[in-house]
Formats: sequence, structure tokens, C-alpha cells
Amino acid sequence: MATPAAAVVAPAGRQHSTHQIRWKACTDPVFAGKQCGTMRVPVDWSRPRGAHLTLALVRQPALDPAHRIGTLLINNGRGLSAIEQFRYALEGVTQIGGAMPRRFDLVAVDTRGAGHSTPIRCAQSLKPAGISYFPESKAAFDKLVAHNRTLGRDCVRRNGSLVAHMDQAGTARDLDAVRVALGERQLNWYGIEYSDLLGRTYAKLFPGRLRTMVLDTAIDDTVPPADRALQEAGAAEDAFNRFADWCATSQDCVLRGQDVAARYDALVDRANRRPIPAGAVRHPMTGEDIQEATQPLLPVVQIGWPRLAAAILQAESGDATLFATAGDRTALDPVHARAQACADDPRQIRSFDQLSRMQRRLVERSPHLGGAVSSAIALSGCIGWPVPPQPVPAGKPVGGAPPTLIVQSTHQAFAPHAAGYALARQLPGSVVLSREGDDYSMFAISQCVRDATNRYLTERALPARNTICTD
Repeated sequence: MATPAAAVVAPAGRQHSTHQIRWKACTDPVFAGKQCGTMRVPVDWSRPRGAHLTLALVRQPALDPAHRIGTLLINNGRGLSAIEQFRYALEGVTQIGGAMPRRFDLVAVDTRGAGHSTPIRCAQSLKPAGISYFPESKAAFDKLVAHNRTLGRDCVRRNGSLVAHMDQAGTARDLDAVRVALGERQLNWYGIEYSDLLGRTYAKLFPGRLRTMVLDTAIDDTVPPADRALQEAGAAEDAFNRFADWCATSQDCVLRGQDVAARYDALVDRANRRPIPAGAVRHPMTGEDIQEATQPLLPVVQIGWPRLAAAILQAESGDATLFATAGDRTALDPVHARAQACADDPRQIRSFDQLSRMQRRLVERSPHLGGAVSSAIALSGCIGWPVPPQPVPAGKPVGGAPPTLIVQSTHQAFAPHAAGYALARQLPGSVVLSREGDDYSMFAISQCVRDATNRYLTERALPARNTICTD
């Protein structure tokens, strides 16, 4: 791995006021020939002489330095490691990426509190046995809120003011400090999901500092959090139904010829009555746990769908390990995403009655998955969190942002197709490039997307509106 940053937030007296990057040759064999760096930034940008944290970076210099255009900053989803994302994408990007790796320095930066940067460390479990994000009684709701509060207080006790400064604005200021330290007048931006919103926030705070911006799988945060959860639940349910239809006839599905949706529902019901062991990985999984673990298996069809079918079959035999290990490999600790969510998202749900009403709507929209999608879980998981959020206002056009390429699947388990257009309306001159399918990280999957992306990055030329990639 890249060398992780120190987990302790250090006093300002040890830091350089110029926020320089300290580069050295990476020691990880996967990053052989790359440069690994660390950089100190303030925990609270309004107090630049206060406590600092460390950002971790990995850089691959442009493979064709004579025709280098600039730096492309690589970002990942909420609470996920961009460095680990770079690890898994590196071979493919270098071999098939075309102009992207040839003409740009590729720089992966782990955001504050996550990945290999100074991380949030908490002793409490994110969701111990007996806690439900969808409680069926006031007593269960009170238990959830008490746990969220205990978890948050433990995180604050162990990490200090960093927990209160995990918001998008502070993160965007970190990345502008990276830009300055790299000596770049403008950055090029490549984001996925959460980092799409982060890119919009960066463009708002630092107009004119982005040359290009490519956003993969946009999220619509112009609507209240509960409505966003409903959007996401509908998208995930659609993806699950498409998986079930595929599984009924595909040679790659171990449940081929079966009523997969009915078997899944029966499995969830059985696990809610009697949780299914998951080996040494975690405590036995309830049906709710299985529903939560399903969404991450629905994108990236060639990998996720066969594994979801295998997970159902394995769990039916009494072993839920495949579901227990279904999370994103670039998530080094799930508490990182929770801390970021609680720092960014308005507290719309505060009472058992409010949560129950939302849950009924989620189940109507998503009967198989029960609405157990990431934004709904974040809503429940932040009730009682002791640090108030600092949400970024969304919806108004962002002046100073470049015309942006937004790549959106027609079917995707984390965001509906329409979310791409909601984000495009905030970034004047932007174009949504649609791809027929269920995947994200579409640069790695579609030649059509790669061609459009590379043309945009090099020439700043966007595809025609209403273009759809079908490969």
C-alpha cells in the first residue's frame, strides 16, 4: 500500500506554512515507479495556525512528458480511498487509457479523515448486533440514536476537531492547497459519486481553477435528503430487478432458471427471523444486513451480478460470508463515510415517526431491498450524531466552473439517470453523456466513454447532447 499518514492530528508548530508536498519513491510494488507524497493542511481552515492533518497522495507522471497538458486529480466516493481506487485501476488505465495517462500527471489524493490520509479512528462498531437502521419500535429507535451518539462521541474523543471538519468545503480547500503545491494554475478533475458534488463545491469556492471536470455517476443533492434516498432506492430496486431477469437466463448465474427474486425475499425473511453466520468476518447477518450488502453488488455487472447470485446461494446454505464482504474494496474503514455523511447532510430525520414514514415510502419504492441504500442508511446513522452538519447549498448555477462532462448510466444502483441532468443544470454548458447499462466507473468499461472523455480532456470538446454510448 501507499505509506499511510499518521493517524494523530499534530499541533501546528510542527508544520510548514507553505503546505509543501514531500515526495518520495513509492515502496509499494504496485506503485513501482510512481511518487508517493504527504502534505500538511489545517484541520480548520479558519484557524491556519491550529492543528494540522496529513494528506496522502500518489502521482504517476505523464507517460508522454513532451505533450503533457497538466494534472488530473483523481477522486473517489464518500469515505473511500482514491489511492486504493488508483491501485485497482492502474493497469487498465495505463494500458487502455489513451490520452489520459499519456498527457496528464495522474494524482490520487485521499480526502481528510479517510483512506491513507489522517483517518478518523473510532473504537465503537459502526453497526453492532442488535442495531437496526430501520427500527420497528420506539425502543429500537431510541437504541439506534443512543448508539449513534455514543459512536460519534467516541470519534470526537479520539480525533478531536477533525470530526467537525469533514465537510465538503474543508475538503475542497485541501485540494486547492494541493493545486498550489503542485504549481498548477488549473487542475483537471475526475470524480465519482460523492466527489462529483465535491468537484462542484470546489468550482464554487475556487472559480476558474478547474480546466476540465469529468463526473461519473452524478448524485442529485438539490432535493431534500429523504427524497434523495427515495430516488436511490428506486434506482437500486430497478437494478435488482434487472439482475434477477439476467440471472434467470444467464450461464454466468449459479441460480439460472430459478425465481431469483423470490429466493432472495425468502432469504431476507429467514435471516430476519434467525441471523445467518458469516464466519469470522462479522456477527451473523440479519435480513436487513443482507439488504444493505446487496446494493454494492449491483454496479459493475460482470463482477457484481455473478457474485450476488453466489452470495444468495451460499447464504441459503447457512454462510453469509459473501454478503459480509460485499463492500467496496477501496473503503478502508466504513466509519470514514459515516463521518463525511454526518458532516455534509442536513438532519431531516429526527424522530421515530419521521423515520417510520420515510421507511414506509422506501419499502413501497424498493420492496426487495427494503430501501436499505446508502443515503437512507446515512440518514438513520446520523440521527443523534453529536456534531452538527455543514451542508453546501445546491441548485444554483456555479459561476466559474468549466463546461463539464457528466457520464451517467441509464440504470445504476446508486443514482437514477435523471441525477446527471440535475447536476448538469448547476454547471452551465455541461453535457450528460449517457451509457446504456448498469455500471459506474464507465471509463474502464466503455470505449465510447473513453473516447469522449479523452477528447474532452485534451481538446475541451464535449460530445453532442443526447449522445448515448451502447458498448
